[in-house]
Amino acid sequence: MAEKAAAAPAGRAPAPRSLVPLPAKPAPASSHAPFEAGDCKICHQNADPKQPGPVLKKGPALCLDCHEEFNGVMKRAHTHAPARTDCISCHNPHNSAFSKLLHLEPRALCVSCHEKIGKLHDSAKVPHKALTTGKQCSNCHNPHGSTVEKLLIQLPFDLCVNCHSVDTMADANGKKLQNIKAWLLNNPKQHGPVASKDCNDCHEPHGGDLFRLINQDYPPEFYAPYDAKNYGLCFGCHREKAFSTAQTATLTSFRNGATNLHYLHLQQSGRGRTCRACHEVHAAKQDHLIRDGVPYGSGGWILKLNYKKTATGGSCEKTCHAEKSYANRTAP
Repeated sequence: MAEKAAAAPAGRAPAPRSLVPLPAKPAPASSHAPFEAGDCKICHQNADPKQPGPVLKKGPALCLDCHEEFNGVMKRAHTHAPARTDCISCHNPHNSAFSKLLHLEPRALCVSCHEKIGKLHDSAKVPHKALTTGKQCSNCHNPHGSTVEKLLIQLPFDLCVNCHSVDTMADANGKKLQNIKAWLLNNPKQHGPVASKDCNDCHEPHGGDLFRLINQDYPPEFYAPYDAKNYGLCFGCHREKAFSTAQTATLTSFRNGATNLHYLHLQQSGRGRTCRACHEVHAAKQDHLIRDGVPYGSGGWILKLNYKKTATGGSCEKTCHAEKSYANRTAP
């Protein structure tokens, strides 16, 4: 019997998909138990496999008679439109060449509706591997319903750090990625977006053209000539004038008298330091996210900054330069 999947609301559903059972050989990847057992009358008016007649109920109601565990799922605050309108938008009720009776491989099924996300990921210079490994889109989203918006299986921050919680994760070039969960546990001074649990403030969750999936410009190199337009990621929150003004008594506390030491470090021809030369991105043990040290060269050696806070300012010792101190106020 050739049936067609009913279309869900405009702009949300795939083209109708055939519900015709696959041949017995080669063996389908998944098969619906009632169909496999020949119990057509569980879903159809007649028991005859050649003339089963119409289904007994329309839409999800028929499926939920057996799959009762989904009754609770579909009462959650956020539900997937195809799941609300007709389960056969995504599943073949007889058998399938894919797991879970899906019409297509999971990611292909998702992007057949969510075309914008599919194009973003496919064209991204830096794709997020979560979309193509493991459970693919279901690594992050529940395809039926969730208590979290966007059908996420956890709150966004928890979802990110619970995945980025291993020491073996690497980027597309094989470079080791930070174990964010462990890092945050050991470094109590958190960057504002991290403290607000908003990874999306700086990162694209599906893919992008900038390294580390950041969503605005930031120099990937340790040394980079200063250009304000290359720091869109930072200057969405921080004032650009605090880094491009040579003399100031108010824009920054990192100054020696009126000499702006941010300006001094950044505005060096051919060898300007980027922010992460001195600051951690996510969290640190010291105020102002000042880091303990930075990787120097490709051998893994850490160059210590040896920063010390003082009553009048601070100092760095035996680091990129000989010991230097600064004073931005008088001693109490």
